[in-house]
Amino acid sequence: MDHEGDFGDDRMGNVPQDVKGFNPGLIVLLVVGGLVLAFLIGNYFLYMYAQKTLPAKKKKPVSKKKMKKERLKQGVSAPGE
Repeated sequence: MDHEGDFGDDRMGNVPQDVKGFNPGLIVLLVVGGLVLAFLIGNYFLYMYAQKTLPAKKKKPVSKKKMKKERLKQGVSAPGE
Protein backbone atom coordinates (compact mmCIF):
# COMPACT_ATOMS: atom_id res chain seq x y z
CA MET A 1 0.00 0.00 0.00
CA ASP A 2 2.39 2.62 -1.22
CA HIS A 3 -0.36 4.93 -2.55
CA GLU A 4 -2.53 5.54 0.51
CA GLY A 5 -2.49 9.33 0.38
CA ASP A 6 -1.73 9.59 -3.33
CA PHE A 7 -5.07 8.66 -4.91
CA GLY A 8 -5.73 12.21 -6.22
CA ASP A 9 -3.54 11.69 -9.28
CA ASP A 10 -5.33 8.52 -10.33
CA ARG A 11 -8.82 9.99 -10.07
CA MET A 12 -8.12 13.32 -11.76
CA GLY A 13 -6.40 11.82 -14.80
CA ASN A 14 -5.38 14.41 -17.38
CA VAL A 15 -7.89 17.15 -16.39
CA PRO A 16 -6.12 20.52 -16.26
CA GLN A 17 -6.56 22.41 -13.00
CA ASP A 18 -7.20 25.86 -14.55
CA VAL A 19 -10.38 25.02 -16.50
CA LYS A 20 -12.92 27.78 -15.86
CA GLY A 21 -16.59 27.15 -16.53
CA PHE A 22 -19.66 29.17 -15.81
CA ASN A 23 -20.38 29.87 -12.19
CA PRO A 24 -23.52 27.81 -11.34
CA GLY A 25 -24.77 30.54 -9.01
CA LEU A 26 -24.55 33.07 -11.82
CA ILE A 27 -26.47 30.79 -14.17
CA VAL A 28 -29.27 30.30 -11.62
CA LEU A 29 -29.37 34.04 -10.96
CA LEU A 30 -29.62 34.84 -14.67
CA VAL A 31 -32.34 32.24 -15.29
CA VAL A 32 -34.45 33.31 -12.30
CA GLY A 33 -33.90 37.00 -13.06
CA GLY A 34 -34.88 36.43 -16.68
CA LEU A 35 -38.05 34.62 -15.68
CA VAL A 36 -39.05 37.38 -13.25
CA LEU A 37 -38.34 40.03 -15.86
CA ALA A 38 -40.36 38.14 -18.50
CA PHE A 39 -43.23 37.78 -16.01
CA LEU A 40 -43.29 41.49 -15.21
CA ILE A 41 -43.06 42.56 -18.86
CA GLY A 42 -45.78 40.07 -19.81
CA ASN A 43 -48.06 41.39 -17.08
CA TYR A 44 -47.48 44.95 -18.25
CA PHE A 45 -48.44 44.12 -21.83
CA LEU A 46 -51.50 42.14 -20.69
CA TYR A 47 -52.56 45.12 -18.56
CA MET A 48 -52.16 47.52 -21.50
CA TYR A 49 -54.10 45.15 -23.77
CA ALA A 50 -56.89 44.82 -21.20
CA GLN A 51 -57.12 48.61 -20.82
CA LYS A 52 -57.69 48.98 -24.56
CA THR A 53 -60.09 46.09 -25.13
CA LEU A 54 -62.19 45.64 -22.01
CA PRO A 55 -65.21 47.89 -21.46
CA ALA A 56 -65.04 50.52 -18.74
CA LYS A 57 -66.09 49.44 -15.28
CA LYS A 58 -69.59 50.57 -14.34
CA LYS A 59 -69.89 52.75 -11.28
CA LYS A 60 -72.10 51.62 -8.46
CA PRO A 61 -75.33 53.59 -8.27
CA VAL A 62 -75.38 56.01 -5.35
CA SER A 63 -78.07 55.09 -2.83
CA LYS A 64 -80.94 57.49 -2.18
CA LYS A 65 -79.89 57.73 1.45
CA LYS A 66 -76.40 58.96 0.48
CA MET A 67 -77.80 61.43 -2.04
CA LYS A 68 -80.13 62.85 0.62
CA LYS A 69 -77.22 63.21 3.08
CA GLU A 70 -75.10 65.02 0.49
CA ARG A 71 -77.94 67.42 -0.36
CA LEU A 72 -78.47 68.19 3.30
CA LYS A 73 -74.75 68.85 3.81
CA GLN A 74 -74.60 71.27 0.90
CA GLY A 75 -77.94 73.03 1.38
CA VAL A 76 -78.28 73.47 5.14
CA SER A 77 -75.94 75.80 6.95
CA ALA A 78 -74.65 74.99 10.41
CA PRO A 79 -76.92 76.07 13.27
CA GLY A 80 -76.06 79.36 14.94
CA GLU A 81 -74.85 81.20 11.82
